[in-house]
Amino acid sequence: MVYGEFFHKNKNEEDLVKLNVGGFKQSVDQKTLLRFPHTRLGKLLNCHSEEDILELCDDYNVADKEYYFDRNPSFFRYILNFYYTGKLHVMEELCVFSFSQEIEYWGINELFIDSCCSNKYQEKKEIISEKDWEQKSDAISLGSSSDQSSVFERELELFDTLKFGNIRRKIWVRLENPAFCLSAKIFAIASLSVVLTSIVAMCIHSMPEFKRRDVNDRELEDPGLAVVEIVCIIWFTTELVVRLAVAPSQKKFWKNPMNIIDFVSIIPFYATLIVDTNDEENEGIENMGKVVQILRLMRIFRILKLARHSVGLRSLGATLRHSYHEVGLLMLFLAVGISIFSVLVYYVEKDEDQSGLHSIPMCWWWATISMTTVGYGDTHPVTLFGKLIGSVCIICGILVVALPITIIFNKFSKYYQKQKAIDVDGCNEDEPKDKFNDLPYFNIRDMYAKRMNSFISSLSSVGIIASGNDSTDASSIQEVEDALPATLK
Repeated sequence: MVYGEFFHKNKNEEDLVKLNVGGFKQSVDQKTLLRFPHTRLGKLLNCHSEEDILELCDDYNVADKEYYFDRNPSFFRYILNFYYTGKLHVMEELCVFSFSQEIEYWGINELFIDSCCSNKYQEKKEIISEKDWEQKSDAISLGSSSDQSSVFERELELFDTLKFGNIRRKIWVRLENPAFCLSAKIFAIASLSVVLTSIVAMCIHSMPEFKRRDVNDRELEDPGLAVVEIVCIIWFTTELVVRLAVAPSQKKFWKNPMNIIDFVSIIPFYATLIVDTNDEENEGIENMGKVVQILRLMRIFRILKLARHSVGLRSLGATLRHSYHEVGLLMLFLAVGISIFSVLVYYVEKDEDQSGLHSIPMCWWWATISMTTVGYGDTHPVTLFGKLIGSVCIICGILVVALPITIIFNKFSKYYQKQKAIDVDGCNEDEPKDKFNDLPYFNIRDMYAKRMNSFISSLSSVGIIASGNDSTDASSIQEVEDALPATLK
């Protein structure tokens, strides 16, 4: 690297500009600086007052006509080389961000970077830009999850102003945080077991062996499954009522999606009881059996209760909630591809009797299962051009689905790790602050004084320290203190 100071030539002092950059002094010809009048040093020569000069530099010595800049002196050598050669080289010791700030301060465009450094500079700049984008994306998408711990702490503080706040806080923490203590874990396992039992009972109820009908051909529930259903509903109802009773804020309680799911999961049972009662009183009501079937079908929402006890399901919900841009992009790509390939295959296959692709809606179905690589095989093209279109459709489907899926998977992984960390940290939320009060207490200063007194007394008893010589006494004590370990002082 050839720096500008090596190009310096002797000139008249009136034609030279004295520069002092962080202690590095250099005199440069005015014509050299005026080669680039739009830079900071070029504008400096066009100033007509001291106020204008101080706007461009940090200080100005009127007597010596010296301009002072509080900047990196090592980098200024590269700036001087730029004024002499017209080419800017990248300083390896500086990171890309600092280098960009420096050239921006001196008013030099990065387009002046020489070709030997331009490619490396742009690569480093792109790497930093990608990292910044990822950090901003994580900050935006993980913002709500990162605040969960602080929200939980604020909710615990609300119990201080409530009636029976201490008892309600203990119950609330054990219901909301399974990792808090052993009793909380036992309750979480019991609640999860009841949810799974309810789901299994619902599945068994659909089997023909357990279906019964009365004389009016109405479906009856199996007595054993009915008992299981009642026990599960009693558990779900009790859990919801207890959560509602001990909640610090009723308004925030109903804004929680998990609590809404708990409420929706028990509605079908009570609604079915009401409908069955009305059906017995009003036997002429039509289609009441269909209403009962729909209400029983709503019991499928109990599966969502697993999200309260599953980190993976909560992470999946958070990922979908904060990845709507990527999900929307995926749907847009699929919609465009399905529309294009369905029309193409329709015009190729519409005249073939063996092909089932005789309408565009049917071709939409074929394009959908082809682009998502499902391929049921119920409809398929039979002509050569139809098969070629199908091959291209499958390949495009793989590419289209793979693009946003990577982003969504990365977000899911981050949410999962974050949620696990929150659950682990939650067990320390309500630890007693005075847990170290029972530790033994030692006063180091008193121990040091007692040891010193006993040590000096032992020396005096053997005649090492003379009782009548005060100066010797003081110096001996000082030597003893210097000899003691620093931890006792």
